[in-house]
Amino acid sequence: MNKVILITGISSGIGLETAKILAGAGYTVYGGARRQENMPGLENLGVRCMYMDVTDDDSLNAAVNYVISNEGRIDVLINNAGFGIYGTVEDVPLSEAKHQLEVNLYGPARLIQLVLPYMRRQNSGMIINISSVAGRMSIPLGTWYHASKHALEALSDSLRNEVGQFGIKVVIIEPGIIDTAWWPLTEKNLEKISANTAYGKLVQHGIKYLKNPGNASKPDVVANTILKAIRYETPKARYAVGQSAKLIIGLKETLSDKVFDKLLKKRMDME
Repeated sequence: MNKVILITGISSGIGLETAKILAGAGYTVYGGARRQENMPGLENLGVRCMYMDVTDDDSLNAAVNYVISNEGRIDVLINNAGFGIYGTVEDVPLSEAKHQLEVNLYGPARLIQLVLPYMRRQNSGMIINISSVAGRMSIPLGTWYHASKHALEALSDSLRNEVGQFGIKVVIIEPGIIDTAWWPLTEKNLEKISANTAYGKLVQHGIKYLKNPGNASKPDVVANTILKAIRYETPKARYAVGQSAKLIIGLKETLSDKVFDKLLKKRMDME
């Protein structure tokens, strides 16, 4: 049976590339985003595009109902939509921190709640949550982004052991440094929030790092990993993706906090 896939955040980056690759592989792909300027091109590739705002419950309900009314099932949910607020804990307004969690955590959680009844009825399904190496380690200035990804990892781990009894798989994708618009947008956000505060010197180091985070992989590396997970009968619980991902996670898991912090400060030119 041709699988029906619902993916969020298809207007750019990883989501855009994933929608293209999955549609090209012959799947029935429904994709949503708030910014719709790239959607006409996707529709020409066979992606069923729609407006989606993961912070708006009515929008999420409408999207799921639309897919179900057309296809009668959802086989794969890919929670990809997300963004990053950078700034110090002291500087970031809690209203913005809450919005970070609304987009990166509560939006995916609500979509999971909406699709699970259909997946349970099918006795099959897959939920793919796009996390990050940021969900396994943390750097200064990225507090709320890291918090949202750490929480998404925890949610996914709990969920995996709740829904496995219904034939539903849960997969976490952990991209490392990926060449997308995330970096310049996050840099701009950091400068706006914390550049003119007591943390100005640290922020300059952070901006320098965001301008040159290291060797970046292309988004299609992540998209092809997602395709691989969908095709596997028994996918792994986690896939670290990109040149830097496994190295960063490996260092965090093997080094003491003291040594890892020292390496991190050296990488960000903070010493």
